[in-house]
Amino acid sequence: MHMNSRSIAWVNTPVIMEAMLRYQENRLPRPMKLWLEKLLDINTSQKTNLVTNIKHH
Repeated sequence: MHMNSRSIAWVNTPVIMEAMLRYQENRLPRPMKLWLEKLLDINTSQKTNLVTNIKHH
């Protein structure tokens, strides 16, 4: 099986949470948006609410 040399093995929680918030706000660059959709197996044909009840400090 061929492994993509650019694949990410892990992502820390603050990074993924920030990416999810920006995804919901439509503020992610296209490559990051596609990466997050693949990472979280997001169905783009439906409205996806990734994060709820987050209090911004």
